[in-house]
Amino acid sequence: MGRLTTHVLDTSNGRPGAGIRVELFRAGPDRDLLASVVTNVDGRCDEPLLKGDAFEAGEYQLEFHAGEYFDRHGAVGPKFLDRVVIRFCITNQDEQYHVPLLLSPYGYTTYRGS
Repeated sequence: MGRLTTHVLDTSNGRPGAGIRVELFRAGPDRDLLASVVTNVDGRCDEPLLKGDAFEAGEYQLEFHAGEYFDRHGAVGPKFLDRVVIRFCITNQDEQYHVPLLLSPYGYTTYRGS
């Protein structure tokens, strides 16, 4: 069975995005909260966000609380990003889905990793 993982890299400082709150929702009108975690010193979650029987096909949404992170680290200039929202689909329950976030105060990138 597959699983869902994520990690954050602070590309503006060349370091892991440690201490970033990440929330996972099942996308849709009810927006069910499935997980709420804080990234560790390596910018990773200690456990998969979804695994086992909870890992189902469907549309999901990750919310990264970037504004809180940059406030704590004294980002220069006015706040631009507050929450980074990534909506994605899981179509195969037997595969690994890794959704990393490369983050800076004024932009971000994501992709499906392995």
